[in-house]
Amino acid sequence: MSQAHTIQAEAGHGSKRGYVIGFVLSVILTVAAFGLVIGGVWAPGPSMIVLAVLAFVQILVHLVCFLHMGVKSSQQRWDSLAFGYTVLCVLFLIVGTVWVMHNVAMNMMAR
Repeated sequence: MSQAHTIQAEAGHGSKRGYVIGFVLSVILTVAAFGLVIGGVWAPGPSMIVLAVLAFVQILVHLVCFLHMGVKSSQQRWDSLAFGYTVLCVLFLIVGTVWVMHNVAMNMMAR
């Protein structure tokens, strides 16, 4: 019998440089959000919008730098597609639950 082994091409793990860049970006975004809240310079409305944007950017940094979500290889595309489907299902679950609970509360108040 031959001792031939097949090697499957997998998505490579991140480099030290990629992890350091992700870490630095995460720290910068966290400090910016913390400073925004502690400083209290802006009104609550604009602060919430900026915090939401910073949170979204931090989610993207974590997905790309640490979870290696991307579109470079076939496996990364499938991983990203599965992640997108999961996010969509969770959003349907949360929005549907809030909608049903709101309708239940409105129907109970009418009596």
